[in-house]
Amino acid sequence: MTCLSYIMEFFCISFMLRLIQAVALVLFLVPEASAYPIFAQQNYASPREANGRIVCANCHLAQKPAELEVPQAVLPDSVFEATIQIPYDTSLKQVQAGGKKGNLNVGMVLILPDGFTLAPSDRVSQEMKSKVGNVYYQPYNDTNPNILVAGPMPGDKNRTLTVPLLSPDPSQNKNVNYLKYPLYVGANRGRGQLYPDGSKSNNNVFTSPVTGTIQQIETSKKSNTLTFELANGDITTEKIPAGPELIVSQGQKVQVDQPLTNNPNVGGFGQAESEIVLQNTGRIQGLVLFLITIFITQVFFVVKKKQIEKVQLAEMNF
Repeated sequence: MTCLSYIMEFFCISFMLRLIQAVALVLFLVPEASAYPIFAQQNYASPREANGRIVCANCHLAQKPAELEVPQAVLPDSVFEATIQIPYDTSLKQVQAGGKKGNLNVGMVLILPDGFTLAPSDRVSQEMKSKVGNVYYQPYNDTNPNILVAGPMPGDKNRTLTVPLLSPDPSQNKNVNYLKYPLYVGANRGRGQLYPDGSKSNNNVFTSPVTGTIQQIETSKKSNTLTFELANGDITTEKIPAGPELIVSQGQKVQVDQPLTNNPNVGGFGQAESEIVLQNTGRIQGLVLFLITIFITQVFFVVKKKQIEKVQLAEMNF
């Protein structure tokens, strides 16, 4: 009986330790990985503004390239793929929320025409699934299934993203026609410089709030506190979070808005657009029939011309 009690106590302790580890993972690691696509979902009903700019640019201030590749045309109710390129130098390290350096994360938002959606898993081929990998795509919100987001995720393994998409069928959806449609993509790499509330992240340049002399610099693991003495003798302080490197020293005179730190940002945001044609199978069949008709007509024309030339040659010999 005593042995059984020891065994039960051992398993209870092991369970509690695993539970504590899981809670710590959720509380401390998940917020660290937050990236702008999550913020966009929480703060914007639509990720594309009236002027065409995708809202990610409001927080990821540096401009970087992004590429979008889709087929020129697709048939109704068919699965196709969109390829998104997020290029950057994988040797670069970014400032994390805690101030340490780490690898860049990436995120993207893909805005499809109305009616286009993420392809169901049972309709995606194994070849396409291997291209997609472990990337998880989700709708932007319940009212916009045609807008997809992904991220944050490790950037070194996800610089090229393959998105399986499903085209609509106009016979089933009266709001869709056989037309040319635009697609838009926004892709960020690295953390943003601003939060949606307008406050700065530590992935930013911090400047002097006043003109004066740096009287003291207090350094800790979480922040650096600078004390300024103004010309009239007043004292003011500025707290800078850990991450950016100070480029000023104690006793140095500074001007208002003069940079106090370097610019730690190595990431940025880019957006691109492309076009796709929802093609009617009847139009393709008609085009093929038209081309066959033209080919046959040309053949008969050549044969008729040869016959005329033979007749003319016979008449000349006669």
